[in-house]
Amino acid sequence: MTSPSETPTPPHRLPKFWVKNPALAWTLSLLWLMLICGIAFWWRLGSTGLVDETEPLFAEASRLMTVTGDWVTPYFNGANRFDKPPLVYWMMAIAFKVTGINEWAVRFPSALAATGLTAFGFYLLQHYGTADLALPTPRPHEPIAPEELRSPPPNSHPMSWFVAWLGSAMIALNLQTLGWARIGVSDMLLSGCVGASLFAFFLGYAQPHQPQRQTRWYLAFYVLSALAVLAKGPVGIVLPGGIILGFLLLLGNFWTVLREMQPIRGGLIFLAITLPWYILVTLANGRAYIDSFFGYHNLERFTQVVNNHWAPWFFYFVVVPVSFLPWSVYLPVAIARLCFPSRQTPKPSLKALWPIPRWRQQPRSSQLGLFALVWFLFIFAFFTLAATKLPSYTLPLLPAAAILVTLFWRDQMLMRSPTPATASHLAAILLSLLLAIGAFLSPRWMDGDRDMPDLSQTVEQLGLANLSAWVWLGMAIAILVLLWQKKARWIWQAQLIGFLAFIGMVLLPFSTLIDTQRQLPLRQLAAKITEVRQPRERLVMAGYNKPSLVFYTQQPFTFVSQHDQVRKHLRQLTRRHRRLQSVLLVVRSRKIPDTQLQPNQYESLAKAGVFELIRVRVRPRE
Repeated sequence: MTSPSETPTPPHRLPKFWVKNPALAWTLSLLWLMLICGIAFWWRLGSTGLVDETEPLFAEASRLMTVTGDWVTPYFNGANRFDKPPLVYWMMAIAFKVTGINEWAVRFPSALAATGLTAFGFYLLQHYGTADLALPTPRPHEPIAPEELRSPPPNSHPMSWFVAWLGSAMIALNLQTLGWARIGVSDMLLSGCVGASLFAFFLGYAQPHQPQRQTRWYLAFYVLSALAVLAKGPVGIVLPGGIILGFLLLLGNFWTVLREMQPIRGGLIFLAITLPWYILVTLANGRAYIDSFFGYHNLERFTQVVNNHWAPWFFYFVVVPVSFLPWSVYLPVAIARLCFPSRQTPKPSLKALWPIPRWRQQPRSSQLGLFALVWFLFIFAFFTLAATKLPSYTLPLLPAAAILVTLFWRDQMLMRSPTPATASHLAAILLSLLLAIGAFLSPRWMDGDRDMPDLSQTVEQLGLANLSAWVWLGMAIAILVLLWQKKARWIWQAQLIGFLAFIGMVLLPFSTLIDTQRQLPLRQLAAKITEVRQPRERLVMAGYNKPSLVFYTQQPFTFVSQHDQVRKHLRQLTRRHRRLQSVLLVVRSRKIPDTQLQPNQYESLAKAGVFELIRVRVRPRE
């Protein structure tokens, strides 16, 4: 909490220099965005191999598009892949055409989406992140005169640059965004398109007296929503549509804004972008596509548990705070500042605390905080109600969380927040200490992965656990010192610097270590397969489904789930392929006896990590 003994910064001492020198401010802002996006999304983007089991599915389907020329129906390993719409495949395939087949190209769509989302969030916050500062102090017992509620010009407040810099950092630098922006799947692309569409909507909504600009932003909303639908299906319009509907109904101006949005024109643009591919893929695949994509991968995921992705109802109450580290500890107080902005009433009543009349009084440009709150709560509730639960489902709500926490810190910097934050500051210290203890003890919990038996020993040898513990401990000490010195409004700096140190010193080296132990052996075996494979020789993996082998060998694989089914599968192959002489089998070395193969039936060609490549003779040599 900001100490009462601190003297608020007088308005004349705020950095008005930035308002008077916008060209320099924009130049520094561009450098800032390049720095945080470079560290978060692009630094060493392609330095590690594809991560089983999902990333190679997207990569190989995209590669096949460039090989077959079929840009309508995605395929993987000889079968249709109807899980996701084509936008992510198209972007990967184009990147392959430009840069070649590599990991950087696979992750390019995710990194680009995260960068665009961060830059768009910066623009929105720079224009409207301080608009509500011109509003009068809430007076629960006195009406506010209309002339007091005139909308201030956008980005006119000296703090607008600070808000944009801090907000863009929070959008980019949180645990879940960092992870999904560096993985070549469709989750970050969906989040980027949904977030950008909502940013575009608010930019149009906040400018009712500038119809041309408003129309352009609303049209951008329709285009970006259409891209979200091409990224992951109907959820791409359900999420922004539901958020906007809830926001407008709450404020009571639904019909007015709906007319402004020109839904017929916008709907035609939306359909012109989305319908062609859905029509073409349905014509090419018929009922199989409809049942798989709309039935199994959309409707059933919401109404039933799919692929054993079950979790209790409170799952996201745990996932979201972890996902939004290190900023999540301030989410409760950030929400409270919106709902209960004033403590000036000597005898508060429920009527005085009810915030909707006050929200409806505000000019549109000052409603960014409320919009972010509805955005956050809608997505949180939507996926809490869904039967299938995955951590990545909450990724699209993190930009809203970043806006909420940014507005909280803005008020702390200006000493104008009436919401007490002492508990949040103490919780930040406690959380940092718990993370330090957890990092120190983490090697003891790393022995459960059979693919990485030496992980805990290697982590200890490299000192990553201790280094991580010192980073979090340093953050806790820095926050404590700032509280002691009555400079609590600078705690965000300690969190930002500490998290950047965690990314560079721990997170990226740890991801490289995981790749070395878990994925590199498979890439080495894939290279060996490419070298030794004989004509017509079939490829099989037993006990595991590692699609990265398909991508790196660029050949189809058969995955046999049980080791004791290998001999049965080999007999089936010999019946189907009469000229087949041998099979290349990838299997865990210690599981070879479970395949019931006799030593004279196979020869070992290579070992890498816990896996081994063997050639199995299915017919005697002629």
